[in-house]
Amino acid sequence: MRQFTQGFYGYAFALFVCLLAAGAFLLITPQSRTQHIPRVDFSIDTANAARLAPYRVEVPRQVPTGWTPTSSRVTQDQNTLTWRLGFATANQMHAMLAQSNETPTADFAARMANTATITGTQQIAGTTWQQRFREDKNQRSLIRILPDHTIIITGSADWPELTALATTLTPAPKPAAS
Repeated sequence: MRQFTQGFYGYAFALFVCLLAAGAFLLITPQSRTQHIPRVDFSIDTANAARLAPYRVEVPRQVPTGWTPTSSRVTQDQNTLTWRLGFATANQMHAMLAQSNETPTADFAARMANTATITGTQQIAGTTWQQRFREDKNQRSLIRILPDHTIIITGSADWPELTALATTLTPAPKPAAS
């Protein structure tokens, strides 16, 4: 027994036992090979934003097929209400719907798009949206500036995916006063 506890052979034997135990542990431990994207329910934030906003809140009437809502956040600072709604797209890219009555609107749009440079315009469901692209961040943005608020759809998703989200937007109903 002494040869297994001393010297080089003892060290090699102890290392072999440790590797064997680690291998057995890895074999019997269940492991998931699929990616899990957390899903959030944004219905409460939709109702809160619609109730609190001094403007008409837009909400996707139906989340595009294969998309997962991953984040929702409503913030209010005095008379400014901002709602951000994030998605993982069907192509595993990121898209975010942001809307706010923050002024000046140009500053809000530039901050959300990470650029103030307008690269073009696009007609979506009869309305004109600005296009902005920031190449170093691979970020595309569609921006619609209205008299009382700004709507921005931005992310690493490609233009057709961002357009798909824009076409689903519809006014959120105001909750009944209780």
